[in-house]
Amino acid sequence: MSAGVAERRLVPTELAALAAGVKPETIRKWASRGKLTRYGRPGRAEYDLAELLAVLGGRQPLPVDTAAR
Repeated sequence: MSAGVAERRLVPTELAALAAGVKPETIRKWASRGKLTRYGRPGRAEYDLAELLAVLGGRQPLPVDTAAR
């Protein structure tokens, strides 16, 4: 990782939805509308957690257990 460049923490759609407190369909909608960047390959969408939290702005996301890493 370079200085000043954050590493992407990519998660699948279902986990992104859980972190945001929304349905997976909402995550897909946000991506199709350009609110979120979709990473991954066909059939395997992934989203950057930092970008997701930035999109949420004032919304309170559900806590994510970081001890399971």
